[in-house]
Amino acid sequence: MPCVFITGPVRSGKSRFAERLALERGGDVTYVATARVDPDDREWVERIAHHARRRPAHWRLIETAAHGAPSLEAIAREAGQAQTLVVDSFGTWLAAMMTPEADALELERRANSAIEALIAARAYAIVVGEEVGWGIVPEYPAGRMFRDVLGRAQQRLAAGSSLSYLAVAGFAIDLRATGIVIVEKLQKM
Repeated sequence: MPCVFITGPVRSGKSRFAERLALERGGDVTYVATARVDPDDREWVERIAHHARRRPAHWRLIETAAHGAPSLEAIAREAGQAQTLVVDSFGTWLAAMMTPEADALELERRANSAIEALIAARAYAIVVGEEVGWGIVPEYPAGRMFRDVLGRAQQRLAAGSSLSYLAVAGFAIDLRATGIVIVEKLQKM
């Protein structure tokens, strides 16, 4: 089954586009929510609630950051061929993997494992990711590590996906359209 990758900046429409693709495909949809909920952060709680209100009630929900939740890899490996997985989002999943003791190599290993499982999934996987490298270089080492690992990981995810889109200002641009040039072979990274 194909893996579809959708990336873009904040509030670009990437989640809505992913949901639309899942609705158009129809059938059994599992929404994989990756955000860690902080009940003390009211604005974050509202963002998550906004996403939940927009989804059809019959979609199955798995929250990967919840205590005892299955790993993203297990979800991808266990999903059936008739199923659609909407993973929203890869960046928040990666952020949840960051711990004080995690280093860039461990974070990259975990990201690669998740990417391999998503690309190899029997389900139709739609993965939303964030473009975090378009702004300033983060002041703190953890921010730079996150941005760098996410950037490299999403390059691998996009390269391994059947379809890759960039969502900008409510438009989804097909990154595999004629005229797109790959900057560098991934083996060199």
